[in-house]
This record gives sequence, C-alpha cells and structure tokens, in this order.
Amino acid sequence: MKILLAHNFYQQPGGEDRAFADEARMLSAYGHEVLRYCYHNDEIRDMHPIRTAINALWNGKTYRDLRMMLEREAPAICHFHNTFPLMSPAALHAAHDAGVPIVMTLHNYRLVCANALLLRKGRICEDCQGWKIPLPALLHGCYRNDRRASAVTVLLMTSQRHILKSLDLVNVFIALTEFSRNKFVEGGLPADRIQVKPNFVHPDPGFSTKRSGDVLFVGRLSAEKGIGTLLDAWKLVPGDVTLRIAGAGAMGAAVQAASSRDPRIRWLGQLTHDAVIHEMKSARLLVFPSLWYESLGLSLVEAFATGLPVLASDVGTMRQLIDEGRTGFRFPAGDSAALARAIESALAQPAAQVRMSREARTEYESKYTQAANYRRLEEIYEIARAHAASSKPAVAPRPEYLVEEQRTA
Repeated sequence: MKILLAHNFYQQPGGEDRAFADEARMLSAYGHEVLRYCYHNDEIRDMHPIRTAINALWNGKTYRDLRMMLEREAPAICHFHNTFPLMSPAALHAAHDAGVPIVMTLHNYRLVCANALLLRKGRICEDCQGWKIPLPALLHGCYRNDRRASAVTVLLMTSQRHILKSLDLVNVFIALTEFSRNKFVEGGLPADRIQVKPNFVHPDPGFSTKRSGDVLFVGRLSAEKGIGTLLDAWKLVPGDVTLRIAGAGAMGAAVQAASSRDPRIRWLGQLTHDAVIHEMKSARLLVFPSLWYESLGLSLVEAFATGLPVLASDVGTMRQLIDEGRTGFRFPAGDSAALARAIESALAQPAAQVRMSREARTEYESKYTQAANYRRLEEIYEIARAHAASSKPAVAPRPEYLVEEQRTA
C-alpha cells in the first residue's frame, strides 16, 4: 500500500516528531511505500508574524503542492500528524479534494484548546469545552499569554471545527488513549470516528535488572511537565539519592540553578535516544510529574520497555496508564510535598520494585510493541478506507478566504 504521511515538525524535538518518524519506519519495514509531506517550524524564524498567522489559517502553497503530489502519487491513505501552524487546514482540503481517505492522529488537544494542553496557570482548564467559538481562550490569552496570538489561534480552532465537522473531511481520528478520546468527544469531535492507538517503542531496548539507586526525569523542561514540582520536592527528599534530569527547555536555567545548589541533582542536558535508554536501564525510578493530562507520554512507554517503574501524577492519562502498586506509583499532581513522600516510600520498597519492574515489562510487551501497533494501525486504515467509500459528505461553502486563495492559485 502507498501511504502519505504529513507532519509539521516542531522547533524543539519532542514526542510527536518521534512518533511520526517511528510510524514511517514501521510502515516501511512492513513493506508499504511511504511518502512524506513535511514542514518545519524553523521556517517561522524568518517569517513575519502576520504571514505566520495567515499560513496557520490557510496555506495556499500547501494546498497546491500537496494536491499535485496526491494526484501524481495516488496514495491509498493520507495520514496527518501535526498540521499547526504552517501546514494549515489546507492540507486536509487537498487530500479531501484529491479523493484520498484521511487519518489524523491527535497528539495534543489543539482542536479543543488554544494552547493544546488543557492547562492554564499550572492548573487543568477546560473552560473552552463545549464552546463553538472558544472565547475564554481569547479572554485569558491562552496561546503564549498573548491575546493577539490567541485571537489567531481561536480563529483557527473555529475554522478547523467548521471544516472538520461540516465537510466531514477526516475519516478517522486517532487518539492515543481512552482518556484523551473522551476529552475530544467532550470537545465536540464525533465519537464514532475516533479510534484509540497508542505510540510504541522500537527497537525493543530490552529488559534490565542492573539498577542503581538513582531517580530519573526525562522530558521537556517546561512548566506543564511539572519540573518545578520536582525541584521543590527534591528539597524535601532525605538522604544522598541522586536525581538525574535529562532534557532541555524553557526551565533549563532553573534546573541548572538547582543543580548548583544541590550536588544530588545532575542535569544531563538534551540526550540522544540511545543515551536516554541507557539512563532508563540503570535508574531505579522514573518520575513523571506532569501537570497536564498528557496525550500519552512516550517516556512512560520507554520506561515500561526497560522494566523501569514509574512514579507519575495522578491525573488524566497517567491515572489510566500507571497501575498503582503494579507498574508504578501515583501522587497528587502539583503537590511537591506528596511527591517527596512518594519518592521516599518508593525507594524504601526494593522487593516491590523488583516485582513492578517485571510487571512494567509485561505491560510493554502486551500493548506497546511495534508488531501490536502495526496490527492496530492496519485496522484503522481499513476503517478509514471503508468510511471514505461509504460516505459522501455534503460539501458546505468554504470560508471566503479559502475560495479567494483558490481563485488566485
């Protein structure tokens, strides 16, 4: 089967970029011909903010280029990952107008939340759920704390909702967990067109039994990832246990300052994937203190694969993924004192950790291998093709700026 994968890469690499690359390799490994259509947010650095905003709403170049590519290559499926901001909804129109079934993975909450996190000022926020026009996002300046930028994002969200629903462009959405699926349904997406498929880890990093006493954090150093909670908690953790922090981001300076004050904290910086796996195979506990719901958390799956128990926030997706006492532990999100107590308690249970290590590995083998993921993705592609063949959606009038763009194309 010929499959076109489309993705807008981020300036700072993250789980979405990894998932896109992993799925491309997987499909190729199983004999499919994989085409790629990509943008990279590095282009924004040389772009005027007004042009960036216009492209986010409708990128005429995307429509023209992708439509020509689809007509020429005639893939059986067009699978979108991230389209924000440069690819724009024009990519969905191009696939729809070319008659190609569309699958779209929902890696974050962008379609129902201006900042894609369902988080505001360090707390879960669902104020825009149920609104046809998400005005609370504009009021609060949810996108980058900027009302003007938020206005563009709100317009984009409203436009996308109109396009995706009234034109029925996407044949199947993919949510990474049942929890995130439910959130998208609450936000107005059609429940009958959302399938669940998690990300996966391949190649298998292997199970490790050689563990140090170190605690590990892996991820973007940003507020929503709970790094502030972790640094505050570490002040309350007794003994000489070492906290190893792998990652980079906006809170890098705070991590560096904490490591200067406390010799038990080691900041490793941004590591390669192989180096991250090495850290996971030697650590004793992965701390995952995210404040937001998380769509999945690829580092959780990687930890399971290596047999590393996880201590995670008791919120959203983590509540479903971490089986308390079997594959790890949970603590109240944002509560640094509770996190410190949970770390101390986890490290004081070596026998339980051995058992949980085996259970974490079993969890990986049953749910997150490449083989299991491929079988599920094949099913979803067939569902999308069947939906496209059986449905003839009514074509609603496009917003005037879309019509004008095509007149000048």
